[in-house]
Amino acid sequence: MDFNVKKLVGDAGTAISRLVQLTEEKLGTSERTELDSHFENLLERSDATKMWTEKLLKNTEAVLTPNPGYRVEDFLFEKIEKKRPNRLTNLEYLGLDMMEAGNVFGSSSPYGSALIKVGQIEQKLGTTEREYIGAVNQSYIMPLRKFLDGEMKTIMKERSILENKRIDLDSCKNKLRKARSIQGQQAAERELRLAQAEFDRQAEITRLLLEGISSSHASHLRCLHEMVQAQANYHAQCHTIMQSLATELANASLGKSSAPAAPQPSVATMVLGNEPRGKARVLCDYQANDSTELSLMADEVVVMVDDDPADAEYVIAQRGSQRGKVPRVFLEIIS
Repeated sequence: MDFNVKKLVGDAGTAISRLVQLTEEKLGTSERTELDSHFENLLERSDATKMWTEKLLKNTEAVLTPNPGYRVEDFLFEKIEKKRPNRLTNLEYLGLDMMEAGNVFGSSSPYGSALIKVGQIEQKLGTTEREYIGAVNQSYIMPLRKFLDGEMKTIMKERSILENKRIDLDSCKNKLRKARSIQGQQAAERELRLAQAEFDRQAEITRLLLEGISSSHASHLRCLHEMVQAQANYHAQCHTIMQSLATELANASLGKSSAPAAPQPSVATMVLGNEPRGKARVLCDYQANDSTELSLMADEVVVMVDDDPADAEYVIAQRGSQRGKVPRVFLEIIS
């Protein structure tokens, strides 16, 4: 108990002495030991490395996990050393909804079957995205976080110790200047030599740690290359998957339009077509994609001649002497 009380009193005295020294430095009544320019440059590079590494880490995590709630949850699971929950990606959720909608609309209908097919691809993209997130986390995020939690914390701790040693050294210099008696000067000189030795030793330790940041930068560069490669692979896989899907959908649509039982009608065939079946109001503007279609304006009334034999989602409509294909969803039957 006595030892603890003495230690507490000693620590309090040291803290008060350092506070007094800092106050005198701010007031300009005491000199401050300056570090050499090389050491100052190392300190500036250390501060910049810490700041930008934290910012890069935060932004990379935000890109990979846009939901801030999920990031907080992952952080808590990491702190309590438990496995992160397996979540579906947004693409996988979209794929599930598309597949469910396709089944509701009918898997045999053109729209329903396309929804199911696209939903399956969206799920595949989601799986690819999860693998990409895992690769970036392993190759880039974890090394940066390890650097901040390990090497950078050690550097900041040693820098704090160095600052305390510097304050003690300046305090000893101040005592020597104020000493009046020979004995006081001798005692102050002994304290100064001891403080100078401790300061020099701590400065060397801190310098070696600061110079090690160059090796950390080289390591982070390798991690950056790995992240870029993972990102390039991910986008290449996504491009290949989507190109395959687009080709498959186009072939399916082409197969329907070129079937013998449902030939694509020409403009001449449509002009000589069937008798009118009723009238319909145009719900919104529609721009024709080719010469077989009819451009429409909202609220105008057209005559429906017949169903399009090539595509059940289209009808053949007539406006004056003009005829062409029109999507059903753009029309509201009025008679």
